Amino acid sequence: MFSQHVTRNISAYCNGELGAEESRRFTEHIMACEKCRAKFAEIQLGVKFAEQLPSVAAPNRLWTDIEDKLDQVPTTRTERGSWFPGLTPIQVAAFAAVILTVSALGAWWLTRQRTSSNDLAAWDVQRLNGTIRIASAAVGSKGKLGVGQWLETDGNSRAQIEVGSIGQVEIDSDTRVRLLQTQPTEHRLELARGKMSARIWAPPRLFFVDTPSAVAADLGCAYTLEVDDAGASLLRVTSGWVALELKDRESMVPAGAACATRPGVGPGTPYFEDAAPDFLRSLTTIDFSNDVSARKAAFVELLNRSRARDTLTLWHLLPRVDLLERGEIYDKITSLVPPPAGLSREGVLQLDEKSLETLKLHLEESWTTQGAATKKIAEAYWQMKNVVRRVDKLK
Repeated sequence: MFSQHVTRNISAYCNGELGAEESRRFTEHIMACEKCRAKFAEIQLGVKFAEQLPSVAAPNRLWTDIEDKLDQVPTTRTERGSWFPGLTPIQVAAFAAVILTVSALGAWWLTRQRTSSNDLAAWDVQRLNGTIRIASAAVGSKGKLGVGQWLETDGNSRAQIEVGSIGQVEIDSDTRVRLLQTQPTEHRLELARGKMSARIWAPPRLFFVDTPSAVAADLGCAYTLEVDDAGASLLRVTSGWVALELKDRESMVPAGAACATRPGVGPGTPYFEDAAPDFLRSLTTIDFSNDVSARKAAFVELLNRSRARDTLTLWHLLPRVDLLERGEIYDKITSLVPPPAGLSREGVLQLDEKSLETLKLHLEESWTTQGAATKKIAEAYWQMKNVVRRVDKLK
């Protein structure tokens, strides 16, 4: 299917009218095709703009004023000759038929939109084992998770959730999740406690998971996310990318990497799980310790233990340290991976957005072995991110 451009299918995709396999193929095309991805971003931007418009009630006297105006309009042939001067009776009948047809189509479209929204408002749930509860009620083999409802598993139960037509989420034991929103431009869960595994085949930034210490934004991927009783979380990505966000702090996590979060801090710095143990211990100290001397010692150890793949961590640290340490990080990065031609060291140290992005794109080849497909996912993410930034400026 979708061997050609898919712009005509964007509406069907957004309304959840494509099957799981069609949605997956649609997403694969969106990731690979810049033209269709740009059109999807435009439509998403339009929907986001519309969501910002206030809902204003019509004045109470509106219909009364309309009736008064209608009463003043001549209605007899002797006063005006006709309601439709210059039109034959057949033309008048045809005109009326068009109006009726348009009205009927409009009513059908509104009903269809409401039906689509209602269909999206609940997700299918399948019990995998044990006893699961939705809104405190025990569920049989299958159930529905509505907006605002909690799904809970005990120590012996697991469940699987169909995320509309864009993916699946498996809920582990001792887990509590809630469906917050399901719309054409955003699907959102809240993971309050426990562990979930997600496989999503949607364009970037359509599926989100809120935790007590960060928001996971899916970029077309598979990952696990755990939240402990204190609200700290750990993200592990098995394919694609995931962005962890909290206010102005963001961590981009590729396949093979992980990232921890803490309440009151937000996302830590992403790292590859095959990094040296001393490197990982030092990073935890830098991210979450308040001991200044311990952080300084950890910073030195981190630089000493860094490999080319660890430039993922070093790049993310650039805006999180002071100017002196930023210079040391840049020098370490460029000693591991020669910088691209024309990159300004001063631009990076001053956190120039274009310079940081140029460096990131150059380093990505050291971060992953997934090649062109992963690069397209990253490109799609930044395109969607720019849409969000443009919408935020309207608020």
